[in-house]
Amino acid sequence: MNSTTTAPSEKESIWKVIFASSAGTLIEWYDFYIFGSLATIISGLFFPQGNPTIALLSTRATFATGFIVRPFGALFFGRMGDIIGRKYTFLMTLLIMGLSTTMIGLLPTYEQIGALAPILLLILRLLQGLAMGGEYGGAATYVSEHAPHNRRGFFTAFIQTTASLGLFVSLGVILATRTSVGEDAFKEWGWRIPFLLSIVLVGMSFMIRRKLQESPLFAKMKASGKAAVNPLRESFMNPENRRLVILALFGLTAGQGVVFYTGQFYALYFLQTVLKLNFATASQIIAVAILLGTPSFVLFGALSDRMSRKKIIMLGCFLAAVLYFPIYHGMVAAAGFDVNNPDAGSPNPNIAKLTFLVWVQVMFVGMVYGPIAAFLVELFPTRVRYTSMSLPYHIGNGVFGGLVPFIGTALVAQTGYIYAGLYFPVAIAVMTLIVGMIWIKDPGNKHFLE
Repeated sequence: MNSTTTAPSEKESIWKVIFASSAGTLIEWYDFYIFGSLATIISGLFFPQGNPTIALLSTRATFATGFIVRPFGALFFGRMGDIIGRKYTFLMTLLIMGLSTTMIGLLPTYEQIGALAPILLLILRLLQGLAMGGEYGGAATYVSEHAPHNRRGFFTAFIQTTASLGLFVSLGVILATRTSVGEDAFKEWGWRIPFLLSIVLVGMSFMIRRKLQESPLFAKMKASGKAAVNPLRESFMNPENRRLVILALFGLTAGQGVVFYTGQFYALYFLQTVLKLNFATASQIIAVAILLGTPSFVLFGALSDRMSRKKIIMLGCFLAAVLYFPIYHGMVAAAGFDVNNPDAGSPNPNIAKLTFLVWVQVMFVGMVYGPIAAFLVELFPTRVRYTSMSLPYHIGNGVFGGLVPFIGTALVAQTGYIYAGLYFPVAIAVMTLIVGMIWIKDPGNKHFLE
């Protein structure tokens, strides 16, 4: 095989691959995020009332379970992807995600069926998490195995944009629906529309993806009889590969995960629950910041093709750890929030300054997230790539990152200190910075064609 590329010669081929992979991944992130974006409404519909804080924490705990089970989805679907193929596997994850999301839109509420409502909600959330656990590794691996090696960071960065764009689309659909049906109707039944819309989006994405061919690198490996027979054993029982998995988790993806979710999700929760901005205003701030900041994912992904991917990711963790507290102090000041009278909320927020401060956080996200897919796919050999990269990615993002909003909300509620929610992401970012700088090395093309 030509060592300079694993892609077809036609320029259009890689863009077709990126479009099909990204479209499906964006829809899956949309599905995953609308639950979190509607947490305050869901808490009032699917959990017993009486203590709004407990209901909200219960909803966020249910939201967090979708992240916690992602590593199990990574193991199950990663194994399937390394044995059967990349394309078939991420078609399955797309369908599971879409059907689960649609069913949430059809669920009866706590008032209608009692305790069964949160149980069914939890089951569907678990299915969402399992599907997401298999989706990202498949899409990132599929794109990387089509891309020229000297532009792998640039092309895989388009997959990275889908997570933030999925949040952007989810906020846009929710805002449009709320505006169309009115606030009262939205709280009563209109919240179901974003969930039900998923079946249409997933159907369109499925039709696009099913026309793709299998990854040429995987197809050649399987035809030669070199495909993994037991990817789980090879990934985690082989001492060298197991060491890489552990280092990838603590020296890359844990820090990347907390930076990702702090800069977008925790920022949204902070605006709503601490600064007490209304949903529309908070969502508009986050949406504009994401729209302006997401191109940085591609920028830093492309930059990582020319310089060390590791240094860019470590710089993002460093800046986040050092600047989060000043940024959130700035957000409080920009919101006009009186810490001595928190019930008054933010009567006259400076929207432009708040948007800028969230945008800065999204830039940190671009630094850690833009190059991460290329880094991970290069770290592991082809025969176990899907399995090996998926597990540390989804523990880092699903457990460390996904718990940021829940832990942050709980710490603020417990301590009464509005900045307490930043302790966790700062600590994890520092840990990743230390481990990554000492023990992680840029793999380059060492394992990629194996």
